Amino acid sequence: MTAELTDAYRDDRAHVFHSWSAQRALDPVVVAGGLGSTFWDTDGRRYLDFSSQLVNLNLGHQHPRVVAAIQEQAAQLCTIAPTFGNAARSTAARLIASVAPGDLQHVFFTNGGTEANEHAVRMARGTTGRHKILAAYRSYHGATTGSITLTGDPRRWANEPAMPGVVRFFGPYPYRSPFHADSPEQETERALAHLEEVFTFEGPQTIAAVILESVVGTNGILVPPPGYLEGVRDLCDRHGALLIADEVMSGFGRCGEWFAVDRWGVVPDLVTFAKGVNSGYVPLGGVILGPRVYETFADRPFPGGLTYSGHPLACAAAVATIEVMRDESIPERVRDLGERVVRPRLEKLRDRHPSVGDVRGLGLFWAIELVRDRDTKEMLVPYNAAGPAAKPMAEVVAACKARGVWPFTHFNRLHVVPPLVISEAELLEGIDAIDDALDAADAYAS
Repeated sequence: MTAELTDAYRDDRAHVFHSWSAQRALDPVVVAGGLGSTFWDTDGRRYLDFSSQLVNLNLGHQHPRVVAAIQEQAAQLCTIAPTFGNAARSTAARLIASVAPGDLQHVFFTNGGTEANEHAVRMARGTTGRHKILAAYRSYHGATTGSITLTGDPRRWANEPAMPGVVRFFGPYPYRSPFHADSPEQETERALAHLEEVFTFEGPQTIAAVILESVVGTNGILVPPPGYLEGVRDLCDRHGALLIADEVMSGFGRCGEWFAVDRWGVVPDLVTFAKGVNSGYVPLGGVILGPRVYETFADRPFPGGLTYSGHPLACAAAVATIEVMRDESIPERVRDLGERVVRPRLEKLRDRHPSVGDVRGLGLFWAIELVRDRDTKEMLVPYNAAGPAAKPMAEVVAACKARGVWPFTHFNRLHVVPPLVISEAELLEGIDAIDDALDAADAYAS
């Protein structure tokens, strides 16, 4: 380890305050570089990035066209206030609108996904004149005050009370059905009946929007069963509420479509995005607006904004990203890899390991759910486990890293979410490493 990089570790421990962490417990790996689907630490140990960092590195590390676009924009104009027009910003908006669902044609830029969801809620409330937002228990929508309130997972707890007006509902989860359904079709039917009851009991005239992740991300990679998203769209239409699709994680090719909702032909009123829009090379997020919302604010001011809305460096990276994804047919490639490579390999892995209760996903967005008992579906570690209770998952993670794969985990799940540019050989290498690492989970399975 060089002196410079030793200093990086020392300065990190002395001065950096990390998110979602007990600070003294941290021992961060200092990353020296990355390329494509791989990154390496200061000791030269290389890892296959099966997490895409935080499921945002869709084009992998250091994609030359995106790096060049940032460099060229920096040489021309680093920043400009959002009140001005700018070629990078307007081109990014046009390209995003060109791949957006249905008639969504306008883009409000933010710095990330949490701000996108905050502003989408503000738009929905301003458009409808209503205040309640229906949000799912199994969800993550961001860490700022409004978005963490929308979030259903335990990261919300320590931040309460927060934004008023959020009402929870249960979304579909066929493997652990909250509705005791025995088929995906029955799960859809019962989940929609439940959501309709929530509308009824809360008063439809008070509900501004339903917000949901098109495919639930961190909280399980839950692919909606057939007819569910279409049914939610219909409920919103019947009750005058807007549908907000959070595509921060599932968008820009991750599920084998430009946006996951495209798989079901559903057109939301608002789509929030971030992460994969430019692989996080420069922070960027946003909201894509449909005509109902746009017309609300066509002749009266929208009460929101950000100093860095549509930052030129971030937008230049987004332009290059979308052009690369089109030129290299990334969504089509991802769809093929998901069905031809990932699905059959994970199904074989499930059959081989008694600790694997379920595998599910689309494109390069998959979850391996680990259990102690397949019959009872007892989770390998308890919900929101920490300390000694989380030891079995910690062992699985350590086994993955020992085999040169950096995994993404949440509770009792391993998520297979590599960069969308990963080679087929690397993809198989990573799955094989996980296959080996699951022996650690099998030791706890009956």
